[in-house]
Order: sequence, then C-alpha cells, then structure tokens
Amino acid sequence: MSITLTVATENWPLKEVFTIARGSRTEVQVVTVRLRDEEHGCEGLGEGVPYARYGETVEGVVTTLEKTAPMVAEGAGRADILAKLGGGAANNALDCAMWALEAARRGGAVSDLTGVAPPSGPVPSAVTLSLDTPEVMARKARQAGGRLIKVKLGKGDSLARIQAVHQARPDAELILDANEGWDIVQYRALCPKLAALGVVMVEQPLPAADDAALRGEERPVLICADESVHLARDIPDLADRYDMVNIKLDKAGGLTGAIEAVKTAERCGLQVMIGCMVGTSLAMMPGLLLAGQARFVDLDGPLWMQQDRSPGLIFEDGMIQLPRRGVWRI
Repeated sequence: MSITLTVATENWPLKEVFTIARGSRTEVQVVTVRLRDEEHGCEGLGEGVPYARYGETVEGVVTTLEKTAPMVAEGAGRADILAKLGGGAANNALDCAMWALEAARRGGAVSDLTGVAPPSGPVPSAVTLSLDTPEVMARKARQAGGRLIKVKLGKGDSLARIQAVHQARPDAELILDANEGWDIVQYRALCPKLAALGVVMVEQPLPAADDAALRGEERPVLICADESVHLARDIPDLADRYDMVNIKLDKAGGLTGAIEAVKTAERCGLQVMIGCMVGTSLAMMPGLLLAGQARFVDLDGPLWMQQDRSPGLIFEDGMIQLPRRGVWRI
C-alpha cells in the first residue's frame, strides 16, 4: 500500500500585531501535510507551525518532511516517525495527518482510534492578550470573552500590566506567560503579589537554561513549564521545579507524542495545560481531543487570524466548540 505525501506552505495574516517577550509578528507561516491513499480513496491532513525559538524554519521543516516521504510510502507507523523525527513541527503535521488518514480509512474519527473521548460540549479556553502597554492590555482585557485570560509579559514592568488587566477584569482568572522573560530576582519580587491579583498560574517565568533556580522557591500560584518541556521524556526531570507542563503538539511530536506526554505528566504528579502555537483550526483540533485531561486549555490561535480554515472551530465568549464536521476528524 503506497501513500503519497504532499507538503505545502501557507501564510496566514493576523488581525493585529502579536507580541511576546521575544518579538512580534503580523502573520503566521504554517506547513501542511496531505497524505493520500489512492487505493482506498481517502486522505488525511495535518498542520505544523515552525518555531524559531527551537531552531525551526519553514524551509527546514519542508525539507525534513520531504526526506521522510519514502518512509511513509513504505508504510512506516506513527511510532516510527516519532522515533525518527523526535518531535517538532514536521512531526506534528505528519503525525496528525497519519491519524486523520487512518480514521478516514475506517470511516470514523480519530477519537475512535485513541480511546480518548472528544469533548461532549463547549470547552473553556484561555484568551490571550498580546504584550503591550498596561493601558492597551486593560482595554483588550475588557473586550475579551470568557473567564480565563492569558497575559503575555516580558522583561519590562510586569506588575503594572498585571494590575491593569486585573482591574479591568476582576472576574477573570489570569495566566501569566513570561516566555522566559524574567530572572529569579523578578520572580521573587512578583510571586507573593500574584494570587491577590487573580493570577492562578505563571508559565515559564525563567529561561529554560536557568530554570534550576526555581528549585526550592515558593510557589504561591501554579508554575508551568513551556519552553523547558518538549517530549514526554523531558517531563520527569521537571517535577522538582514546576507544578504543570504545557503540552503543545508542535513540540511533543504530534498527537502521538502529546498522548504520551500527558500520561507521563500524570505519573509524575504534574498537571497539564494543552497549549498551541498560533495556527489555524487544523492545528487546534488534535489538541482539543486532549482537553478532558487538562487543567487548562489554551487553543485560541485561530482567534488571531484574519480568516480561519472552514469549517473551523467555533469560538464564543471564551469557549471552543467543534463544528458538525470540521477540517480534521477529531
């Protein structure tokens, strides 16, 4: 049985500038994989978002996928691909396409194959505020729906931004995402003040290379690893400095690697957030399958798009709902 692999790149303009501690962007470049089984007349799609922080480029991801095409054509399985590629955007796009293709062959959904039940109703998701002045972030917070707001921060005056968002939305729980932008001195200064400002979790406060400094530190709110964790095998070493891990399919090696990472986190006594890079609904749907196993879900990437894929996820007042038949077979 021969499978044809087609790789494409796409640019998706954003509604507005998206800024984090490492920089800004006005569009997202994604890589898509289409697997076609001519014998059975079916196909599967997947999307990966190359991320420069991890040394990825669009060109590099495309090259990796093209080199992997012979393995796929010869019948390599998802575990073979994960072992070969070891995570990243290329593996995510290919892995999700493989799940979708198998589901299409069987005439069912990916959830039938994984044994993980899809959401039975709307799922609450964090709504992200791009890094900006306290005044602008407060205005965006008032406009944001839902009760869980993710606040992007950096090296500047984080406290003023947190206070402004909390004052604008005292009803909301706040997730702070420093994207490695703090140091241990800033962490110690801010942490005692956070719970009173509605903060429930801080994501990756220190650079991954420096996060050993978190050992033994007070954690008045949950501390979550993001840049410090990629694959399931990274998780056991993090339990002495984090309470949670942010599992993103673009890091973990697609849905296959993410399922393994969730199980590993549970064994290590760590809670889970299912997160994302900024991408389309094609990239969000596989992650949404794991929502029932997560303390927090952060899959609002399509909200930043001028236009999403159709039929894509439905976003309303901080909740995500599946369309009747979406662009991926969840």
